[in-house]
Amino acid sequence: MTAAVRGLALCLLSLGASLALFIVSVVSIALIVVGVGLFTTPAVTHLVRMHANQRRYLAYDWAGLTVPSPYRPLPPADDGLGGTVKRCTRLLRDPATWRDLIWLLTDAVFGFVTALFPPAFIAYGIEGFVIFAGVWRAVRHHYWYAFIPVEGFGTATLCACLGALLIVLATGVSPHFVRGHFLIVKAMISPTRGARLEQRVERLYETRHDAVDSSAAELRRIERDLHDGAQARLVSMGMSLGTIEALIEKDPAQAKKLIAQARQNSAEALTELRDLVRGIHPPVLAERGLGDAARALALRMQVPVETDVELDGRFPEPVESAAYFAISEVLTNAAKHAKAGRVWLDVHYTDTEGGMLRIAVTDDGRGGADPAKGTGMTGIERRLARFDGILAVSSPPGGPTMVTMEIPCQTVRAG
Repeated sequence: MTAAVRGLALCLLSLGASLALFIVSVVSIALIVVGVGLFTTPAVTHLVRMHANQRRYLAYDWAGLTVPSPYRPLPPADDGLGGTVKRCTRLLRDPATWRDLIWLLTDAVFGFVTALFPPAFIAYGIEGFVIFAGVWRAVRHHYWYAFIPVEGFGTATLCACLGALLIVLATGVSPHFVRGHFLIVKAMISPTRGARLEQRVERLYETRHDAVDSSAAELRRIERDLHDGAQARLVSMGMSLGTIEALIEKDPAQAKKLIAQARQNSAEALTELRDLVRGIHPPVLAERGLGDAARALALRMQVPVETDVELDGRFPEPVESAAYFAISEVLTNAAKHAKAGRVWLDVHYTDTEGGMLRIAVTDDGRGGADPAKGTGMTGIERRLARFDGILAVSSPPGGPTMVTMEIPCQTVRAG
């Protein structure tokens, strides 16, 4: 029955929304020659893409099929005629715009037909019971139900049996029709091989550019920390030692005070150097791996953190470092911004699909986290993007907040 309801909904979307959007799109594009389409086409294309994205969501939710988005990024919205023309031109040059247009027509025909079968099977099966319930008296000798001529109570009983058979058949077959509908969607509006390669090149360019910028910023931070911290203390300690050398015979008491101060400066410099090294690559991460490092992070948090870590091996050092600092940033956000009372950290690795490291951080805080508004999420996205990793945030107002991170990788040795 669920497949029948979904099929009916898809019928309405296919014959109603898809056909209407196809007609409006064609008319809008045709009106470009008179100038009107320059203003209407971007708005109509936006509606088409919203409609296509809705079908992508339903494909994943109802059939478990992932249909990636193939659209090229649009330029920033500019005021004036020039910005409108530029935006419209960019949309028309995107192959995905024309593939969406072809899909709308295909969806209105073949998509409608494949979605129609599940509710049609159920409706036709119910009709057999309606005939058996007494309608046969009004239609006998003038009506056929499938291959059965309705002539009396006996044939009406056969109609009910055939109707029951159709309903049972629909229960097993209908999900396949719904899946077939979404297979058409996937074939029509998924990125082509060329589009995937283009997206891959753009992503590689952005991530490598971000990696260079991040490395330069990290080097500047290390240089600044050394200059303002350990280096200054070491210089001060060197000057103190020079003074001690001059006073050690003339004023031994003052020399002892300076020696104590130099000892304190050396201890503080050593502490700062250890903190700096820990910020570059924590010793626990290098010695014991991501699992124990994540547990150590959880223990140092001000809020209780329940951990569920299952890692059977070690990963490449860059991957472990990126995952470690990403976990650290998310846990800090949960304590500092979300005002959480409890946090749950799950870290697992699966060797399916080439290997995937999955990290989930859930808190019971106030929610409302938005990666677009900062809170370190943008930095985490860039950090993970170097390894083709992804970040997903679910944070409705009032909570809870769930941050999921996935990094494609493989183990390099047993844990």
